[in-house]
Amino acid sequence: MSDLSRPKGPKIIAVANQKGGVGKTTTAINLAAALVKSGCRVLVVDLDPQGNASTGLGIDPENRGYTTYDLILGEVDLHEVIQTTEFENLWISPATIDLSSADIEMVTNEKRSFLLHDALRQHAIDDFAFDFILIDCPPSLSLLTVNAMVAAESVLVPLQSEFFALEGLSQLMLTVREVRQTANSKLRIEGVVLTMYDQRNNLSRQVEQDARDNLGDLVFETVIPRNVRISEAPSFALPVLDYDPMSKGSLAYQALAKEVIAKKGR
Repeated sequence: MSDLSRPKGPKIIAVANQKGGVGKTTTAINLAAALVKSGCRVLVVDLDPQGNASTGLGIDPENRGYTTYDLILGEVDLHEVIQTTEFENLWISPATIDLSSADIEMVTNEKRSFLLHDALRQHAIDDFAFDFILIDCPPSLSLLTVNAMVAAESVLVPLQSEFFALEGLSQLMLTVREVRQTANSKLRIEGVVLTMYDQRNNLSRQVEQDARDNLGDLVFETVIPRNVRISEAPSFALPVLDYDPMSKGSLAYQALAKEVIAKKGR
């Protein structure tokens, strides 16, 4: 039976696409920053062994003591893993290359698909009063990504505005369906967000049209433009909202955050 005395938990969103280079980590970081700017308390869970979300939020490798690896496999308390960032109301569970071996280590665990789910539902999570938890998944449909989907309420899919973009989406949708049928019946698609969008490019417009024709309301109204400020921001360990608040990229992520918040209220 659920504990009715506990506060309602945060909305957990897995940011996933098995294809690399689609703006997944960029979306996780900047959506988190935009949600914070809208008054939310947000945790980013870096589930990618590359640790780019951790780097992008200013957590140096030498300062990643306990990490998401320990959270999943070491049964470490959340307070030991979750770190503050330089940005008020934005926290991170950092990652290191240690996560690359997690899939192998999880295989023999009977609860292998539920490890992140259980870790993020420790009573200690209530102390932080998060509104959102964004999980930055690795660019694969691995056991780590399955853990994210089992832990999450929904999946947000960054989709690069390039040729063949929709082809890889079918496998991701099948994985979501399998997880829904076997481990998390409440899982749904939060939405598909078009990234690296170039309004001047016929191909970008065609990909958008195809996506909206095939996926309908699942596609966010907001599109994320191809914007040099978005590309530059990570080298300064800053979200684009802090690097250049008035850039097109910053304004786009703020618009996306408003759509995500509106969905949470439904």
